[in-house]
Amino acid sequence: MPIDPITIMMFALIAILIFFMFRNGKKRQAAMQELQNGLRPGAEVMLQSGIFGTIESIDEADNRVTLRSGTTTLEVHRNAISQIVAPTEAPADAAAATGLAPDDDPEFGERIAGAKDAPATDTPSFDAPAEANDPSVEIDPKSDGEPGETPKA
Repeated sequence: MPIDPITIMMFALIAILIFFMFRNGKKRQAAMQELQNGLRPGAEVMLQSGIFGTIESIDEADNRVTLRSGTTTLEVHRNAISQIVAPTEAPADAAAATGLAPDDDPEFGERIAGAKDAPATDTPSFDAPAEANDPSVEIDPKSDGEPGETPKA
């Protein structure tokens, strides 16, 4: 018995619908996980009922959030928060303070701004004469900086 093309199309359509249902469910789950990870004290949030407030504390064990809205303090379930209006800054770590990623090493000879452990070098400057960098040669402060010259009047 041959299979009707309309039956094949219907099975294909049902398979596509099931695929999109699972995909949509995974997207919603990822969005909810991102929302739950962004909950920190100090973040401004909106509840599902439309109440805006600022998170004061989070109780992980009981899944409760203490929320300050104006002069009122509310204690709500963690899932009652529908969106984060103004997130707080994530805690800064050592890598963010230096501005370097863990695998971002400087190139050979490149200096890092603000490096405290950079070795001090006693290289002479190229725009001044060599005698000017020599501490044994005295320069008259009234002259133009050339050693051995008399001051100009």
